[in-house]
Amino acid sequence: MLTSTARLLSALPLLLGLALPAHAALTVGAPAPDFSADAAVGGQPFKFKLAEALKQGPVVVYFYPKAFTSGCTVEAHQFAEATDKFKTLNTTVIGMSNDNIDTLKKFSVEACRNKFAVAADADGKVIKAYDASLKMVPGTMADRISYLIGTDGKIAAVHASMDPDGHIAAMLKAAEKLKK
Repeated sequence: MLTSTARLLSALPLLLGLALPAHAALTVGAPAPDFSADAAVGGQPFKFKLAEALKQGPVVVYFYPKAFTSGCTVEAHQFAEATDKFKTLNTTVIGMSNDNIDTLKKFSVEACRNKFAVAADADGKVIKAYDASLKMVPGTMADRISYLIGTDGKIAAVHASMDPDGHIAAMLKAAEKLKK
C-alpha cells in the first residue's frame, strides 16, 4: 500500500504539468535579491553571479519545478529557441531550480540545448528570496515564475503561470520594452 507521501510523489509529474496559476510575490519595481549559484551551460559548470550579469544587461531569471519533467523540458526548449532573440536585446537568461548541479549539467545540454545556463539552488535559498516556492509541494521546489531584472537591479517584469507557454513571449516583450 502506498503512503500518502509516495502517492504525492507518484502524482508529482502530473501536478507539475497542469496549467494552474502560479503566484509571484515580487512585484514590478521591487529590488531583485542578489545571488550567486553553481550553474552550468553546455554541461560546463561555473559560478553565476547576478550582480556581474547585470553589468552586461538585463537578466531573465526563470524558476521551474524540476529538470527533466515534461513542462520544464518544454519551457527549456522554448527558452533555447529564443536565446538568439534575447541576445539581440542584450538580455541574459538563467533558469533556476532546486536540482543538484550534476543533474543541471545534463539538463543544460539536453533540454537547454547548450544555449543558456541553469543554476542549482539545492537548499532553496534563492527560491525563498524570490518567494518562488511551489505552494502545493512545501519545501524548496520552485514554482514556475519568470522575472526580468533591469540593470538597476529592480524587477522590470513578472510572468507567473504553471503553464510553460507564455513565459518566453512575456519576457521577450518586456525586454524589448526595457530596451526602448
